[in-house]
Amino acid sequence: MYAVKAIYDGVNFKPRQPISVSGKYEVVITFLEPVKDGVVSDITSNKRPLSELRGFLKGKVWMADDFNAPLDEMKEYME
Repeated sequence: MYAVKAIYDGVNFKPRQPISVSGKYEVVITFLEPVKDGVVSDITSNKRPLSELRGFLKGKVWMADDFNAPLDEMKEYME
């Protein structure tokens, strides 16, 4: 499976990068969002430095104290 980002002008699709496949392919086309003022959004421009992301889930994720404890349902397989 390949994913290609493209611009659709109402008639044609224009890939934003070269497509390196040949032959016939079945495709699924998903319209993400409209182009605003001729500017195409780029997911890479929205990246934040890792230092800003570190710890952003602190206090929101927890793990049970017995997370690694053996499961009763698996005892017969672990003997």
